[in-house]
Amino acid sequence: MIREMQIPILQLVSSIASTTDLMSPLLANHHKLVAYIAFCISKELGFSHKERKNILLAGALHDLGALSLTDRVKVLDFEVKDPHRHAEVGYRLLKLLDPFDGISDIVRYHHVSWHHGKGCEHEGGKAPEHSHIIHLADRIAVLINQDVDLSEQANAIVAKVGELSGTEFKPEHVEAFSGLAAKEYFWLDIRHRLTASFLQRLVKDETAIFDNQGLTRLAQFFAQMIDFRSPFTATHSTGVAASAVAIAELMAFSEQECLTMQIAGYLHDLGKLAVPTEILEKPGKLTADEWRIIKAHTYHGYRTLEPIADLKTINAWGSFHHERLDGKGYPFHLNRNCLSLGSRIMAVADIFTAVTEDRPYRKGMTNSEVMKIIKQHCLDGALDANVVATLEKYFDDINYRRITAQDASISDYKFFIAQ
Repeated sequence: MIREMQIPILQLVSSIASTTDLMSPLLANHHKLVAYIAFCISKELGFSHKERKNILLAGALHDLGALSLTDRVKVLDFEVKDPHRHAEVGYRLLKLLDPFDGISDIVRYHHVSWHHGKGCEHEGGKAPEHSHIIHLADRIAVLINQDVDLSEQANAIVAKVGELSGTEFKPEHVEAFSGLAAKEYFWLDIRHRLTASFLQRLVKDETAIFDNQGLTRLAQFFAQMIDFRSPFTATHSTGVAASAVAIAELMAFSEQECLTMQIAGYLHDLGKLAVPTEILEKPGKLTADEWRIIKAHTYHGYRTLEPIADLKTINAWGSFHHERLDGKGYPFHLNRNCLSLGSRIMAVADIFTAVTEDRPYRKGMTNSEVMKIIKQHCLDGALDANVVATLEKYFDDINYRRITAQDASISDYKFFIAQ
């Protein structure tokens, strides 16, 4: 059995929030900014430690459901149109995982105004007070101009928010923010200390213990968060995980190693959260800039998981899937001396799954076409010959396991988008 793993949830969430904000310079630090402002307001209001932590987590994930760059930029408008769609998508994702159960409703209603939300039913439930705090913090964040001294903006921001007290925002929340805005540290923290480690220290981030089942479910959650952004990638991580585990079993990996491989497969494309869906779904040839953005996804995935010690092996097996044995891969240009068998298996599983899937620019390839491409990669010095030989020898079995896993995943995706 794989040993229980200790995961600092806020650290992981903060890292993922930072990755999603890499979609555009316009989004820089938006999630962390909202999380910090909301936390400060809740502290000013005397909320408990648990409530402040949930508000901080909700702030760091509040725009999780804005899946495309267009959606993300739209919600930066102070008077955002149709704000509830992305909030509902974020809610659907978060409610899939128990550790985030306490924040799913907060995210769901974070664009409900105080006037419309107080004591009223909205889309099947009451807007929690915590949602109104996130709403206020979110709107404050979009008013901040990072290119201008923050202290010079304070009065104008307070005035703008004050105009909407009692309608858009709860008066007590606005009053708490006004008190904060008068304190220099609040603005200096935003300018100089808005880091993942700083947010962790605010609530003394506890480490969550995950057993086999819990860690697998956490990884599946992040796979859905990555893949459900587009129907063209809706089952990719599931297919890679199933293929990689099948190959690992055939190459005599232990039960613990196979579980590690499965989790690495679910997380291998984590860095694609920094890639707009407009690029992922582009039917034509990518521009040089678009290709550069795509190639950077393995770097972002690696850096996202790097601070978490218990995920070191999982990170290496998952994030190095575009490295090559000859050192000509990316982003680190590791060679055969640096790439473990786990990383080599993942590289083969990723290509195998990618070329068998339908993509916006082509249909999935036939079995013979798949092996021709993979064997050529092997001859070119990219892939491990023993891993490729295992795939070829047991192709039908591995492919069956991939198809079965992806069929189950597409059912999950259809259920998700139909809700």
